Amino acid sequence: MPRSGVPALPDSGVPVVLVAHGSRDPRAAAATRALARAVEAARPGTPVLPSWLDHTDPGPTEVLRGLAAAGHRTAVVVPLLLTAAYHRRVDVPAAVAAAREAAPELTVRVTDVLGPADGAVDAGLLAGLGHRLAEAGPGHVDALVLAAAGTRDARARGSVGRVAAALSAGFGVPCTVAYASAAPPVAEAAVTRWRAAGARRVAVCAYFLAPGLFHDSVVTAARRAGAVAVSAPLNDSPDLVDLVLRRVDATVDGDGE
Repeated sequence: MPRSGVPALPDSGVPVVLVAHGSRDPRAAAATRALARAVEAARPGTPVLPSWLDHTDPGPTEVLRGLAAAGHRTAVVVPLLLTAAYHRRVDVPAAVAAAREAAPELTVRVTDVLGPADGAVDAGLLAGLGHRLAEAGPGHVDALVLAAAGTRDARARGSVGRVAAALSAGFGVPCTVAYASAAPPVAEAAVTRWRAAGARRVAVCAYFLAPGLFHDSVVTAARRAGAVAVSAPLNDSPDLVDLVLRRVDATVDGDGE
């Protein structure tokens, strides 16, 4: 097996390359590897390979080149991103273009991100967030805060807002957004505002795929402000595995890029 973990032919399924943002925190890479194993287990015969845009090797270009060298002619790239911001619009296409330059015979299709696509919030994503929140055990809540990593992209923030609105409808309580970086408010401020408005039990739903410093900061800040619970990242949850596979199937069936 090549250095990047690319399987040799034959395989029964089109290889899937998961592309995570990357983090200096080793827990994030471990979570991506666990997700890759879980997706592969759910789709026997389909190679599922993790990659990262930064901080962790291999990168998506290396993995795609490895697939081409092993004889594969098609691959599906799944951006493990919750918003279609800079990394989806620039970094992922650049990585794919670099792979195609080295291996023009390789056809690469790229799925939608895991967050809202075409304005629609996936029911499976909401189910995954709800299950993680239930695991945190908040019981009855008066208000929710959806805590995301943060972005300067207004359209991406709008997609986070749509998830918050969907959570509000699903739980029957108001839900606002907080960010760990790049945009206000932070989780502590969001929880404090709800409590000042009379909400006695405020829970924080973590809009993260993997653990790391951002999630840690949300947990610390939310608890300091009096949140009754903070959910864990989605990691390799069954709901996320199912969402990844549905993104793959929609791209392959649609024959899109």
